[in-house]
Amino acid sequence: MHNIETIDKLLKDELAATETYQQVLDKFREDVSFGEAGYLMPIYEDHKEAVSSLQEQASQLGGIPAEDSGVWGTWAEIVQGGANLLGQKAALKALQEGEKSGADDYEEALQDPELPSDIRSLIETKLLPAQQSHIRTLDRLFDAAAT
Repeated sequence: MHNIETIDKLLKDELAATETYQQVLDKFREDVSFGEAGYLMPIYEDHKEAVSSLQEQASQLGGIPAEDSGVWGTWAEIVQGGANLLGQKAALKALQEGEKSGADDYEEALQDPELPSDIRSLIETKLLPAQQSHIRTLDRLFDAAAT
């Protein structure tokens, strides 16, 4: 049960990420002056893939995988809504903070000695490295963004 709760928390993070990236991409498609949307699409796709992987893990453990991000997603929507009003730099900052929070949650999950080895391996080899790559990409975009 404990492991299902851990996966569920990570899954909700990933669902919130997909929802937030979808909002940002929609917003940036409206604003054609924002060319960085092309850099965000692969990150969005990575998060969708992570959702599938975590839903599969939850099912294998006998859990019912979350299909929405719950409270975390609601908070992300509020933050992103404000960022959309404030512009591209604020939107990138909101994405950056979400990625850092997700990376922290993966690090925390890896501290759990009861975490099954297949889930540990998924986090160590795929999910956490992707998250760290997203942070680096967003750092570059944020630094390059018009103020």
